[in-house]
Amino acid sequence: MTVPSVPVAQVPAEAAMLDVREANEWDAGHAPGARHLPMSELTARLGEVPADDPLYVVCRSGGRSAQVVQYLVAQGHPAVNVEGGMQGWAAQGRPVVAEGGAAPAIV
Repeated sequence: MTVPSVPVAQVPAEAAMLDVREANEWDAGHAPGARHLPMSELTARLGEVPADDPLYVVCRSGGRSAQVVQYLVAQGHPAVNVEGGMQGWAAQGRPVVAEGGAAPAIV
């Protein structure tokens, strides 16, 4: 199965984003407005997956999010992988925020 994907440059500014990284990664730096649901908790919390169409899914580099997109699409969710993940997001100069007012970083 081919995973639906888009480069960071094609993600709209107000896109519905789901960040599937772990809590420490999220806390260090994430896209403003993104929702957090770690990949490790996805199946148990499937009911919390936003119903946005499309739902842009992101991780650190694109690998975990591709797996999540494949799973979500199989479940009927209109999900799209963000190629390059948050590393690509930050490299493109897209905004990144951190929890607690710390300087944002992609870890």
